Amino acid sequence: MEFLSGKHVSRRTMLRGLGATVALPFLDSMVPAGRLFAKSRGQVPTDPTRLVAIEMVHGAAGSNEWGASQNLWAPAKVGRDFDLTPSALQPLEPFQNYLTIISNSDIQNAEAFQPKEIGGDHYRSSATFLTQAHPKQTESSDVYVGTSLDQLYAQRFGQDTPIPSMQLCIENVDQAGGCAYGYACVYTDTISWASPTEPLPMVRDPRVAFDQLFGAGGTTEERAARRRTSRSILDWITGEVAQLKRTLGPADRERMERYLDNIREIERRIQKIEVHNTSGEVRELPEAPAGVPDSFEEHVKLMFDLQVLAFASDMTRVFSFKMGRDASARVYPESGLDEGFHPLSHHGGSESGVTDFYKINKYHVSMIPYFLEKLKNTMEGDTHLLDKTMIIYGSPMGDGNVHNHKRCPLFVAGGANGRLQGNLHVKAPPETPMANVMLSLMHMLGMDDIENFGDSTGALSLTV
Repeated sequence: MEFLSGKHVSRRTMLRGLGATVALPFLDSMVPAGRLFAKSRGQVPTDPTRLVAIEMVHGAAGSNEWGASQNLWAPAKVGRDFDLTPSALQPLEPFQNYLTIISNSDIQNAEAFQPKEIGGDHYRSSATFLTQAHPKQTESSDVYVGTSLDQLYAQRFGQDTPIPSMQLCIENVDQAGGCAYGYACVYTDTISWASPTEPLPMVRDPRVAFDQLFGAGGTTEERAARRRTSRSILDWITGEVAQLKRTLGPADRERMERYLDNIREIERRIQKIEVHNTSGEVRELPEAPAGVPDSFEEHVKLMFDLQVLAFASDMTRVFSFKMGRDASARVYPESGLDEGFHPLSHHGGSESGVTDFYKINKYHVSMIPYFLEKLKNTMEGDTHLLDKTMIIYGSPMGDGNVHNHKRCPLFVAGGANGRLQGNLHVKAPPETPMANVMLSLMHMLGMDDIENFGDSTGALSLTV
């Protein structure tokens, strides 16, 4: 039994060394005795919900007319206790109680408004996903779309964390100037906009993301020097770790050990990738930085692990994660197909082509349970991070074969601090803007005073 005292460890305690800054996970000793007693009586409010917004490009097979009839994205049953077996969401079955599917919503603002915009769907789509706004057609720096949902949230609830938000991606998104059809590449490069004119860069290299989380206290030169030693970041803070552990109870010491082991394991994986990619062996992704794995699955899982660590240490509460780039021809052999992603999205409407594209959708969705499991296994106080997180996953395109933005795929996972019911499929009425769904999610995130978002016509109920 541990006795409560008025002494506690600050939630913002940092362990510092050469080019290293390591925040702590949530510990029991971070709760003062009075607050711990109040919490046990339900008098302490929950902390802000963690938010992750994930975009996958090119739409879904279930957005095609035949694919929709076969329930290749959303299940046939609306409401609760639906069967995910025929859908691309089947890998999420173990987490059905944390799953809210919203089908049949549209993103009208991703469509062409003028004849000169026709054909530019790939170069508008990503910019509309979290802004639900219509991008200004320009190849210059006078870009304009809208402030994205993740940034509206970060501006309100992320300012008391060391990093208000982080933006991650899997594919190359550092192109400059114009892309095609009169659109600046930045519209395709990011899904996060701090304002209608301020796109935020996305980090592709896990090493860069790792250093943002654990090297923020040092200079670029210090971090480079530390990496040249091949020592772990934790080797530079051993003294501070030992000193802190002496003040902690058994449960907190065990929690600290697990957290530091996770940091060391992720660092080891990044180092192993860098060694392999600089060995002179032929790479599948020759243009990628040394810290980027050639394997899609390895890359995605590493980025998810970094997000879990960031949430556990409260370094940030907001992530946007772009898992693909429009018009990407990347091949995913683990899906059982050897054809490129973009070509497969142009399935011609044939049943066999739509079925093949469905396999790609299902493979992409199969990455998500890994993340959900990690969140569920990370305790914070008397619950786990999955209960405290909202994960939005979707695409701003519907049927990739015809580049439309109807019946766009979308689901939300996690508990969102009790705001998401889970085990629910909501089928929106025809021509419902996805902005209505985003508005509802914003209200669940505590932004109740926002009455309009993008082309919303009102919040869509996500309860039964």
